[in-house]
Amino acid sequence: MLVERDVELPLPGQSTTTPEMRFDEGWKVQEAVVGDRLAEMHASASPDTKAHPETGSRRTASGTTYTRTGLELATRELLTFVIIVAQGGCDAQARGHVAGNVRVGNSRAVLLDALSQLVPYIGYPRTLNGLAAINEVAPTEAS
Repeated sequence: MLVERDVELPLPGQSTTTPEMRFDEGWKVQEAVVGDRLAEMHASASPDTKAHPETGSRRTASGTTYTRTGLELATRELLTFVIIVAQGGCDAQARGHVAGNVRVGNSRAVLLDALSQLVPYIGYPRTLNGLAAINEVAPTEAS
């Protein structure tokens, strides 16, 4: 299909990090999403939990994936939110990614629009859980 659309293959690499720098670059991206809480979260983690999933997440999700070219950080964070909501059972993470979305510039309206698109694919219960996360973290001014 790509060849039929004159997309030259193979696609160029999008990585912007090396294994040696992934942790530090991942920290920068997570700090952009999480803010000042990142250092607190890292400092309060017990020694036996610092290795995983927090450090692993910083190297793989943030240091490898979030630093790639191709999509803006706000788009990556919006996709992360909808995937987490679609999985279900990730309410704390959904709330965290609502906050991250707001921090990187996605408005409540953008989150609601994305959530509305999920209804036929993930059903009402998971959509309502996503809505609860949005309402808790990014309430309307009238709330």
